[in-house]
Amino acid sequence: MKITILYFARIKEVVNYSSEEVALPEGVETIIALKAWLSNRGATWQKLFSGTGVVRAAINHELVDDMATMDDGDEVAFFPPVTGG
Repeated sequence: MKITILYFARIKEVVNYSSEEVALPEGVETIIALKAWLSNRGATWQKLFSGTGVVRAAINHELVDDMATMDDGDEVAFFPPVTGG
C-alpha cells in the first residue's frame, strides 16, 4: 500500500520536510501501526510517534483516531494538537 504523509507545524520542523510518499509494509494498516512504524526510524521519530506526545492524524482531510484504517492512495497528515486562546 502506498500513501502520502504530510507533516505540519512542529513535526514538520523536527523531521525537516513536509511530505513524503511511502510504501507501507504488510500489516501497517492503522494510524497506530503507522506511528509505530515511523517511530522505528530513529530517536527523533520515536520521540514524536511513540505515544509519549500527542500527535493528531487526519486521513484525506478528516480527523481520525489512532484505530482508523488507511487505504492505498490515502493522504495521511500528522500535526500537533491545536491550542486556542
